[in-house]
Amino acid sequence: MAETTTNLPDPPATTDRPHRTVAIIPARGGSKGIPLKNLQKVAGTSLLARAVHAARATPSIDRVIVSTDHEDIAAEAIRAGAEVSHRPADIAGDLATSESALIHTLGSLDERFDTTVFLQCTSPFIDSASIDNAVRTVSSGLADVVFSAVEDHSFLWRLDAEGHAVAVGHDASFRPRRQDRAQHFNETGAFYVMRTDGLLLHEHRFFGRIAIEEVPPEHAREIDDMSDLTLVRAIASTQETAEIIDVDALVTDFDGVHTDDGAYVDEDGNEQVRVHRGDGMGVSRLVKAGVPVMILSKERNPVVTRRAEKLHVEVTQGVDNKGQVLRAWIDRNGLDASRVAYVGNDINDLEAFDVVGWPIAVADAHPKVRAAARVVLDRPGGRGAVREVCDLIPVRAEPVQAGSANREQAAQAPAEPQAGEAPETTSYVPHPVHREPALAHAQR
Repeated sequence: MAETTTNLPDPPATTDRPHRTVAIIPARGGSKGIPLKNLQKVAGTSLLARAVHAARATPSIDRVIVSTDHEDIAAEAIRAGAEVSHRPADIAGDLATSESALIHTLGSLDERFDTTVFLQCTSPFIDSASIDNAVRTVSSGLADVVFSAVEDHSFLWRLDAEGHAVAVGHDASFRPRRQDRAQHFNETGAFYVMRTDGLLLHEHRFFGRIAIEEVPPEHAREIDDMSDLTLVRAIASTQETAEIIDVDALVTDFDGVHTDDGAYVDEDGNEQVRVHRGDGMGVSRLVKAGVPVMILSKERNPVVTRRAEKLHVEVTQGVDNKGQVLRAWIDRNGLDASRVAYVGNDINDLEAFDVVGWPIAVADAHPKVRAAARVVLDRPGGRGAVREVCDLIPVRAEPVQAGSANREQAAQAPAEPQAGEAPETTSYVPHPVHREPALAHAQR
C-alpha cells in the first residue's frame, strides 16, 4: 500500500462504541454517454447490482445505500439488497458532484457512521477483499482516506498552447527502465474509503492522510462509453463462470439450444431435427422436483410441440417478443425474475436476457449473446447444453408436494398474444405442484 501524508490533526480518539461503516453508491438516472448506464448488464447482472453485491460481501460494511433520482434504479437497488436514498433534483444534474450525494445521504440517516465507503457502478469488477482492506486501514487510524489504484508505468504527455507535446512527471530526454522508475499509480475510481467526519468537514473525498489500496489491473476496468461496456462484457463472459445456477425456474429457446440449429428437410418440406438424449434426463430431473420449465420459441413447428410433450414441459411458440411473453409467464407463475434462468443462442434472445437474473448462452451462441450472458456453457446447442444447465441447477432431494391449484391454472393459461400471429401455448405438466414461498437467499 502506498501512502501520501499531509500535516493535519490526528483523528479523534476512539470510543467503546462499535465502529460503523456505511457504503454509499451514487447512481443517478441522467447518464449521457450510455442511457441508464447503471442498469446496463455485465454477465447478466446490472452494474448497480454488481456494486451492491460487492459492498454487501464486504465484512466490514454494515449498511449499503444507493443514492438515486430514478425509480427504476431505486427498484433495482432494492432487488439487489440495498437501501435507497432518494436524491433531490438540485443534486442530480450533470454538474452535481458525487460528494453532494454522499453528504445528502449521510444527513438523511438515522445513525452516525465512522467510515464512509463511496462505490462507483462504472467499475464492474470491484473486489470485496480490497474494499475490506481499505476500510480496516481507515478504521484503525492508519489513514484518513484510502482509494483504489493500479500501478501505472506509462510516460504521460500533454499538449501546450501551441499544440506541442510536453512531458508530464518525467524528463523527456531520460528514459529509465521500468524497474528503475519511482512507482506511479492510476486512480481506478472503483472505491474511496473516508473518515466520515473528515468528509463532512472538507466536503471532498481527499483530505488528511491519504493512502492507496493497490488493485490488480483486471479490477481496474471502468465504463465511460459503449466501447468500454462491450469490452467489459466480453471479458466477463470468459472470466465469470458458475458452479451452480441457483434459480427457481428454467426457460429455454429451442432452435440452437435443444438442437444444433440445423434441420433435415425432405422433398415435401417436412423438417426433422436432431436433439440430445441426455437433455431429456436433465429436464426430467427438474420436472420431477417441481421446477417450472418452459420452451419459448420464435418458430411455430410441430416438432417443438412433440419435443415439449416428450419432456413434459410447457411450450410457447410463434413468439415475436420473447421478453414480453417471458415476463407474463413469470408473473403468472408467481416467480421472482431474478431467480429465473433463460438459455439462448441468437440475438432474438437478448430481449429475454433483459428480463431474467440468469441469462445463459450455449457455447456456440452469437458473440453478442455470449457477451450479454451471465453464464456461458461449455457445450453447444444440440450437444448437451440443456443437460449441462439442468445439472447446474440444485433441486430438493425429495419431489415437491402436489396440490397447488394456482400452479395448475398458471400452467394452462395461454401466453399474451403478440402483434401479428398469436403465439401457440401448450402445457404438459403431469402433476400440479406446490412451490413453497421463496426464502431469503444468501448473497454470493
